[in-house]
Amino acid sequence: MKNKKPIQIFSNFNDNLGVNVIKSPVKLTILEMLRDSDMEFDEIVNNTGKSKSTVSVHLKGLRESGIISYRVHPVDNRKKIFFLNSKYLGSVNITEPKVIKETQVDYIVKNIVDEDAEFSTLLFHTLKSMLIQEGINIDPILQSTGNSIGNSIFDKLYDEDLDVFLENITRFWQTKGLGRIYFDVGQVIKITTYDCFECELLPKTGKPACFLDTGIFEALFTGFFKLPVSVIETQCYTMGDEKCVFEVEPLPVKNY
Repeated sequence: MKNKKPIQIFSNFNDNLGVNVIKSPVKLTILEMLRDSDMEFDEIVNNTGKSKSTVSVHLKGLRESGIISYRVHPVDNRKKIFFLNSKYLGSVNITEPKVIKETQVDYIVKNIVDEDAEFSTLLFHTLKSMLIQEGINIDPILQSTGNSIGNSIFDKLYDEDLDVFLENITRFWQTKGLGRIYFDVGQVIKITTYDCFECELLPKTGKPACFLDTGIFEALFTGFFKLPVSVIETQCYTMGDEKCVFEVEPLPVKNY
């Protein structure tokens, strides 16, 4: 089967129940760009390589679905700046059926059951592996779930002294069987985890996989610093590394 862009799924406009499923290659390209940053019309045209009329038609369709919207440029009111107006939920990659070893009983028994791992680890590993096998990406939902968890445990871990706050996080990670965690504090806070519960036994995909952890760290450090932060996973077991590494830094302020 010819490789195609994964189908993208967005929540409905105005929080209505349901989702918008996008299959059009041009719309998918536009949405991938807008997920990274807001863009002017001419930027979208240049980056898609399509004609202005084609891009206009697709932008109109996405606006009518409520997935994107626009605002007038603050300096030049003849220009429009387009942005996502709907929450990205994930994607489905339609490929040939496949079975990966990480979903098989003998692999799970050997690596999780026989190792007396927490039952929650068995549940999470099996669910995540099955999603990968079926080509389903729910990383944005996992990150939002992590945000909720981080907000829930923040008061329990918080201390106004950063060193104490980090010690509390380290102790929580160890006692809950989430792995071993270390912090290196500088202009960027570097977080290193070993024996990561979220990804250690997942297949090597070449891409980071710890979106639950990312969401938790995002909420914890946003709460501590009282300002938005960016959390980027730069190393991961699923990328062939022997550890997971996250970098925490202030979120860039948009120019518009």
